[in-house]
Parts: sequence; C-alpha cells; structure tokens
Amino acid sequence: MGLSAQVTIEAPVPVAEVIDSKDEKSELAAGDEFSGEAPVTIKLFANAEEVDGYSLVCSWEFTKEGEDEPYLVRYDKDVEIDIRESGATIIQPVFVYTSRSDSEVVWEFSREDYEPFRVILSESSLEAPNAFSPNGDGINDYYNVYNVKSIVSFSAAIYNRWGQQLYSWGIDQIDCEDCGWDGTYKGKDVKPGVYYVVINAKGADGIRYEIRRDVNLLRGYTEETAAP
Repeated sequence: MGLSAQVTIEAPVPVAEVIDSKDEKSELAAGDEFSGEAPVTIKLFANAEEVDGYSLVCSWEFTKEGEDEPYLVRYDKDVEIDIRESGATIIQPVFVYTSRSDSEVVWEFSREDYEPFRVILSESSLEAPNAFSPNGDGINDYYNVYNVKSIVSFSAAIYNRWGQQLYSWGIDQIDCEDCGWDGTYKGKDVKPGVYYVVINAKGADGIRYEIRRDVNLLRGYTEETAAP
C-alpha cells in the first residue's frame, strides 16, 4: 500500500520454491499452498526492484497456524530455510521502501497486498516388516521400512543371532528402490533364518520410533511357492 505520492514503485512479486525430501520442486506464488512430508527446504524470492534514493527493507514472517506472533522473522531479500516440523506454517512477506535522506516510510507492501504462503507438513509414520525374501524375483528382495512419512532422522542396523552387525543404513536409503538390506554380508548371501533389526527414528511431529524386532529371511520363498 502506498504511503506517499512522491514516488511510484512497482509492487514486488514474491515467489517461493519448495524442495521436498525427494528433491522434487514446487513453485508457489503468494497465497498458494504446499502440502507434503517433512522436511522441506523453502526458498523465498522478493523479486523487488531497487530504487535510487530509497532503501528496501524485506521481511518474511514465519508463524505457526493458530499462533498470533511469528516464531521467526528473516530480513533478507532472498531467504532459504528448512522446515522440519509437521503442521501448517504461514509465511507472510512484507516490503518497505524508506527515504535514504530522512528514513521516512515512502511505500509499504504488506498483508493488504499479499496473501501468505502456506506450507502444510503431514504427521509422521514409519513401519518395519518382519520378513523379506531376497531371491531375485523383484518382490521383497530388500529389507527396509515402509509407510514412511515426515521422518527427519533415521538409522537402522541388522544383526545376526550372535550380535554381529551385518548391515546398516540411514535416512538417505529409506525411500528409494533397491535400498535397504539385500540379505548379504561382505558380498555373500547369508543363510535363511531369523535376524534382528534395530531402528531409531524421529518424526517431524516429535514422535520417536524405537523398533527392535526379529526379521525372517526367507531365501526360498517366491510367489509360486506361497500357499494358495
């Protein structure tokens, strides 16, 4: 909203780029909403012009939905920030031009000019199977977690009956094909039988997952050998 007739300044055109945990990108205009899983990286761009004789002050106000006051305010023209908590985050852009001669506010673009960005991140979930069949048939050949949503930290390890660690993996291997344990140790197939998995993870909503369970390795199991 203009506060002075001394100068006409084009309104900035703020945009956002959201990069999710799969490195997929979404472009947002002011007033748009993104829904997905945590964590995400938000890149905010003011697209504001510089005007001779005037100073530009940019602010980005981050507020949790339902709260009155922002929990974070960033004053850079362009901002990059990670959001790792579930729930809705409201991002309000505000741009102010002031006179360099007397610091008088000449032009302001704020809530009356822009709807906020909304970033909604889901609650977390994580499950671990009790068996897999690494036989090369393309079905359950890798042991890994499933139903994964909004997990921000993760570690897992497989042990044999004597407590020897055979394999371990982290958060970069929980949501991809052919990731997890393939039933080998040092390049050789281990015997069918019962192994043990230890999983420690944390969701964006603060929920901690501490899973300890047996894992049945069924080397000879296929769809053809399954009971009707």
